Amino acid sequence: MNAPTSDDPALFFDCHVFVCTNVRPPGHERGSCARKNAVELRDYMKDKAKALGLKGVRINSAGCLDRCELGPDMVIYPEGVWYHYDTKEDIDEILIEHLQKGGRVPRLMLDPNTTPSKPAK
Repeated sequence: MNAPTSDDPALFFDCHVFVCTNVRPPGHERGSCARKNAVELRDYMKDKAKALGLKGVRINSAGCLDRCELGPDMVIYPEGVWYHYDTKEDIDEILIEHLQKGGRVPRLMLDPNTTPSKPAK
């Protein structure tokens, strides 16, 4: 990947969060983030980010991020950090620790080498 140069335009956002909201049919062997409450939690994340006054942050829906069995999941750029989450409390922790404080939430981070023990439904 090429490093940014001084000729590049200014960034629209300092941080971009892509939240998988992909839908697969019921019972699909890989599961589906949307069927694991991802849409509702994405909406909560957007509202909470606004309530926290986070500036320069964009939270978007994404199609399949290809971590279906480990979802619901999200990826935060420019760092490229992946998270799994299940609850509003998980979302709060990611927003505060990662987006507000610039840290990480290790207990929710996805390792690129992680493979599920069995397909999620």
